[in-house]
Amino acid sequence: MRTPAAPDRGRLGVLVVEDDDTIGRHLETGLRSNGYAPAWRRTGAGALAEAGQGPYDVLLLDLGLPDMDGLDVARTLRARFPDLLIIILTARTDDIDVIAGLDAGADDYLVKPFSLTVLLARLRAHLRRRTLASPPPEPVMLGDLVLDETARRCTLHGADVPLRPKEFELLALLGRHPGEAVSRETLMAEVWDENWFGSTKTLDVTMAGLRRRLTVAAKSSPRPARLPQITTLRGHGYRLEQEPW
Repeated sequence: MRTPAAPDRGRLGVLVVEDDDTIGRHLETGLRSNGYAPAWRRTGAGALAEAGQGPYDVLLLDLGLPDMDGLDVARTLRARFPDLLIIILTARTDDIDVIAGLDAGADDYLVKPFSLTVLLARLRAHLRRRTLASPPPEPVMLGDLVLDETARRCTLHGADVPLRPKEFELLALLGRHPGEAVSRETLMAEVWDENWFGSTKTLDVTMAGLRRRLTVAAKSSPRPARLPQITTLRGHGYRLEQEPW
């Protein structure tokens, strides 16, 4: 039996607990190809042991395990990890089973057979709501530029810099990852929509507008202004330089 590797903490860790080899392998492959870091266990005891090796962000839990009831696994891990997102995957369809799963600490319940597409959509929805409920981010200092995502304000030496909505979101995303190469695909998915089917030229036009507005703001400032430098990475995306000032 293959032992799953520890999750890559650059991605969301997902602990899959499923005794069916076909389903477990399908989930592991599908999650990894969609940007998650899955680890797969086939028993309740294995899941409880692996959970302590995390941290994990998500638990996908089959109830019909060979060694113990999945509800006991859910209760135990909910008590140990209050912030863990738990989604039950099971063939049990009676209302009483759904209620028991939710009462055991599950956040959601998906009945087998289910499609990977639906599971991924539910994951995104839950994670999006958790992100929205998290504490508001602190304003980001980019040279003399201050980016306040909570107030959706960009200021230079205290004066507002008028950015269009997508320009603001683009600068905010790059500002959260200074010094890192951010791919065009990531920028399109995060700033526009993961299901965007339009031309990626939209990104280039928005970036050009952002740079132009920052330049105008700097020239209009009564004091010399230190502005963030955004480097184009041809064939990949963009990088906001860590200390161009």
